[in-house]
Amino acid sequence: MRNYPTIQDIREAQKRLAPLIRHTPLLRAEKIEEVVGCQLYLKPETLQITGAFKIRGALNKALSLPREEIANGIIASSSGNHAQGLSYAARMLGVKVILVLPVTTPKIKIANTKALGAEVILFDGDTAARWKRVYEIAEENKYATIHGFEDPMVMAGQGTIGCEILEDLEDVDTVIIPVGGGGLISGIATAIKETKPSVRVIGAEPALTPKYFHSRINKERTSFPLKDTIADGLRISVPGKNPYPIIEKYVDEIILVDDEHIIAGMRTLANDAKLIAEPAASIGIGALLAGSIKVRPDEKVCAVLTGGNWDLCDLAEIYKVAESNER
Repeated sequence: MRNYPTIQDIREAQKRLAPLIRHTPLLRAEKIEEVVGCQLYLKPETLQITGAFKIRGALNKALSLPREEIANGIIASSSGNHAQGLSYAARMLGVKVILVLPVTTPKIKIANTKALGAEVILFDGDTAARWKRVYEIAEENKYATIHGFEDPMVMAGQGTIGCEILEDLEDVDTVIIPVGGGGLISGIATAIKETKPSVRVIGAEPALTPKYFHSRINKERTSFPLKDTIADGLRISVPGKNPYPIIEKYVDEIILVDDEHIIAGMRTLANDAKLIAEPAASIGIGALLAGSIKVRPDEKVCAVLTGGNWDLCDLAEIYKVAESNER
């Protein structure tokens, strides 16, 4: 089986998902443009059914599996948003779902996952250790596993975002995409580069988890010890095995963003675009605010906002801390 999605896979996923998910709007962010110096458009997957883009890949994969393969249930690991997307898919299909989540998962993501009917197992360990436990449980119970970023059908589902961007903004110049495991940017980059190669695709990665940034420098997958970053959804220590070559082929640049700039992106989205975005979703705006991406005044830039599943009280506290540090 192929370990990468084709443009045809992505277009088929778009048809499959169209009646089941939201084609999220592309919003012009005029007020933010004044600060970042380009024509800025936001792709708010924060407005998606489960509050994040992950439902696209999870649902596309689940719908592609034979019923007998998922009869006993579905299992996966996640930092929270894939868990909610997969739980929604499992509920739609009427099957059991088990999610192994890190103990550091925000409480609201755990609560949302349970509310969708999932069984949640909290696990204290890195991504590799969590997936080892997932595969053990899957083998014991004959569950189907759906990986959040290694699976080509999951990547194809995420790639539908790229199709929507090109449909809604044909003359887009640059697309900025958050980078965690790599499934999202792999899918979107494939959709964009296979359709309009001239579009610049930039990956934004937390400076505290620079696995893809340094993998590009080293010309091989390079792992880093896990460090705490405000962008919990992007906190992964090693690049995905399958996404890595896709990213090397299609992504023009990978830039690092400090937590302080990620927080600035969150505040800017809330204040100037009236959008509540979690840290991982705000990293592209943070990169623009920091001046890490060179843009022209006439350049049409689209920033993908991946999700908004954070507790408002926690976000308010972050805003307060950031504001006090600026004084």
